[in-house]
Amino acid sequence: MLQHIAEGLVNREIGERLFLSEETVKSHVRHLLAKLQARSRAHAVAIGFRRELVD
Repeated sequence: MLQHIAEGLVNREIGERLFLSEETVKSHVRHLLAKLQARSRAHAVAIGFRRELVD
């Protein structure tokens, strides 16, 4: 999920790629932000790069 966010995809596009509903993607993104203690999608990507979770 974080990799797709880092690629600049919006929830709808992530859902299409992963065969998930947009609402399911939103839920996953909310949980991801909480787990990383990120304030935004951009902050989550920055954390991901620092922790080497994203290519």
